Amino acid sequence: MAIERTYIIPLRREWLKVPKYKRAKKAVAGLKTFLMRHMKQDDIKKIKLGEYLNKEIWKRGMKSPPHKVKVNVIKEDDGIVKAELFGKKYAEKKAPEKKEKPTGIAGKLQSALGTGEKPKKEEEAEEKEEKPKHEKKAPEKKEEKKETKPADKPVKREEKKPEHKKPEHKSPAKEQPKTSQKR
Repeated sequence: MAIERTYIIPLRREWLKVPKYKRAKKAVAGLKTFLMRHMKQDDIKKIKLGEYLNKEIWKRGMKSPPHKVKVNVIKEDDGIVKAELFGKKYAEKKAPEKKEKPTGIAGKLQSALGTGEKPKKEEEAEEKEEKPKHEKKAPEKKEEKKETKPADKPVKREEKKPEHKKPEHKSPAKEQPKTSQKR
């Protein structure tokens, strides 16, 4: 039998103890410690926060989390505590299945021989090649012309021009300081 409760959790007490740039993290930690105490769970890893609750805490950024949060909490029979924002349902995240690619010699052989699954990009490229919408013959002719042009005409290369030396400016002769002829 699962236990379901609603709490209004004060977060301000917790996040005022740390610098501004750590406040939202401390609010999450404070929320989890509150749930540990009140739901009688010893392991913090068994406390799960819902998506909407997490977004509510981080909504205004890291420096200004909410002062308090109203939360629905469910403790399941296996000891897992799930918390979600009041009025929302907790939705479990399903981890995507990871397909392991064979490594080492087996992986190299499969990629060289083309056995196994192909990456999505290659499959899409093959589908496009199989089903061309309109065949264009004009671009093929242009390609042929491009190949013949360089062979017909010799390539002109620009000769390097000698660098011009900048004329050296002679500094004006040093004028002798004028002496005042006051006597």
